[in-house]
Amino acid sequence: MPLFSSCSKRELAEIASMADELDFPEGKTLIKEGERGREALVLVEGTVDVSRKGRRLPPLGRADCFGEIALVLDVPRTATVTTTSPVRALVLTDQAFRSLLKRSPQIQLKVLRSLAERLAPEII
Repeated sequence: MPLFSSCSKRELAEIASMADELDFPEGKTLIKEGERGREALVLVEGTVDVSRKGRRLPPLGRADCFGEIALVLDVPRTATVTTTSPVRALVLTDQAFRSLLKRSPQIQLKVLRSLAERLAPEII
């Protein structure tokens, strides 16, 4: 997950322990553009299609993350994500994410740095 890209293996294990592992059938819409969300997902198995404003974006697969904006902002989803095969995913809620940041200042700092790096090109 880009948000956690600078985290150590131990920190990633801690993050994963706070997520639920769920299975979804082929053809299931996991995220719908314009709707509010409260979770991010990391694909463990399977593939998904992504579209934004009716345009198809590159598909996602194993270890790809989506929905992470919902962990930090209460804004509508920016894309629709639909399974193209059976999918197993780790689902991290915004509540679990906030709890994680409260108890781990190291992870909090790394997440803030990742967000700043992601936003900097858009600001500059």
